[in-house]
Amino acid sequence: MTDDPVWAQWSIQQLDAAALRTTLLINDIVYPELSVRFARIEQIDALLTEAGLILAPLPRSALFLAGKVFQRYRAGGLRTGTLPDFFIGAHAAVAGLPLLTRDVQR
Repeated sequence: MTDDPVWAQWSIQQLDAAALRTTLLINDIVYPELSVRFARIEQIDALLTEAGLILAPLPRSALFLAGKVFQRYRAGGLRTGTLPDFFIGAHAAVAGLPLLTRDVQR
């Protein structure tokens, strides 16, 4: 979305490759993260349609898992990860979906 000089080309290649294998999904957490780049809801919705991205709501089981894993993570001392990252990961885990991320350390 930002045409980042370091990540844009990699991101496009990864999304194109994934789109050949399966339907691309984003969830209720990724949508607002993307929305900050747009002035109007119609703009982001048009982009999602054009890109073939489907908005998949988070199931309650993923919400619960995210909270439990985040709680365990925070108990390990000072941590910099944010709860939204755990929602995204838990959604992929519960739904048995692959996760495309640039942050492989987490």
